[in-house]
Amino acid sequence: MAPSPNIPQEIDFSLFGGAESLSEGKQPSAWLPRRTEIPRPQNLQDIYGQTPRDPSDFLWIMTEEPHRSRRMAIMKAHPEVTKLMGHEPLTKYVVLAVVALQLTMAFLLQHIHPFSWKFIAAAYVIGGTANHNLFLAIHEITHNLAFKGVKANKVMAIFANLPIGVPYSIPFKGYHLEHHKYLGEDGIDTDLPTRPELLCLNNVLGKVFFCTFQIIFYALRPGFVRSQKLTYWHFIGMAIQLSFDFLLAAFVPGGQRMLIYLIMSSFWAGSLHPLAGHFIAEHYVWDSLQQETYSYYGWLNILAYNVGYHNEHHDFPSVPWTRLPALRALAPEFYDTIPSHPSWPMVTVNFIRDTNVGIFARVKRPPRGTKTTPPPAIELDGGCADEGLPASRIETKKREADTVRRRK
Repeated sequence: MAPSPNIPQEIDFSLFGGAESLSEGKQPSAWLPRRTEIPRPQNLQDIYGQTPRDPSDFLWIMTEEPHRSRRMAIMKAHPEVTKLMGHEPLTKYVVLAVVALQLTMAFLLQHIHPFSWKFIAAAYVIGGTANHNLFLAIHEITHNLAFKGVKANKVMAIFANLPIGVPYSIPFKGYHLEHHKYLGEDGIDTDLPTRPELLCLNNVLGKVFFCTFQIIFYALRPGFVRSQKLTYWHFIGMAIQLSFDFLLAAFVPGGQRMLIYLIMSSFWAGSLHPLAGHFIAEHYVWDSLQQETYSYYGWLNILAYNVGYHNEHHDFPSVPWTRLPALRALAPEFYDTIPSHPSWPMVTVNFIRDTNVGIFARVKRPPRGTKTTPPPAIELDGGCADEGLPASRIETKKREADTVRRRK
């Protein structure tokens, strides 16, 4: 039936059928800019030609997280990938240098007022960058990638935590490993925003507030979503950190201002800082895609333990930061054909100003466990990132990979 000439073409009839949102029934706008890029694009229309998300809820899906299946495919295509697994001796020296840098900066600023522009600028530019580097050092150490032994890694994480000012390295380990094993599972993966965050922060001002204070959200959210069983390592970490803070503030001349510098550095590190863009870049859904993990391959990775190689890291958490570029080079057919971010700072800018991305833009799955029933045990990649896995198991996997490669 031909359209009536008396009906204006600009009328949107989608709401007349009972639609509950303004986006329902609408076609994706061709003019919307893409926020991600593909190094080796194939069919862009199949990837990007999708309808914008409904901003009133998260993206709920029932499929398995993508990293396990891609890990298996890569290990089948490139069995030599296991040779990239193992600890990185360089990590401990970088940690030592950055901790020394922060303590030196704190000492140099002990006679400068905390509200002076010099103090604040130093805490943002140098302190924020250094403490963000330590955040990611603890992330690396969490996967047992600094030393061969589990205990040695935990001690190193506690040491790296000292300039941060707040004891978080030990609780972070438990929550982060669950983030890897149960990616996107509501109530288990504490990296996911909660429903109250969605309701209160899903607008421009809310997103500005979230980006400014996101370090506080990441610190407090886990305690509300999923409590941890305390171990003696939790008490050791808290005792050492709080003792360090007390001794610094009480017995070192100018120590109170030194402690203020360290804590201010931690705040800036997780606030509107160029490196902090990775918090949003990693798992927020962009360009109306259903892809839930994104990499970034720019130069800021130099300051961030290559955490931008995030698809690579989730696929193989036992591959240390120095070998993640080699992992991408080994399997470009898996990594260079999916969208990635060209800039971390612009991720934050676009997150705030773009109505097609926000707190709602996260993939969620129904949990496989409850508050009283733990989720099923899951092995990661069979390397040192799996807590307590003996080194002999890693060597066995490497020998198996060598055997498969020789047969080919």
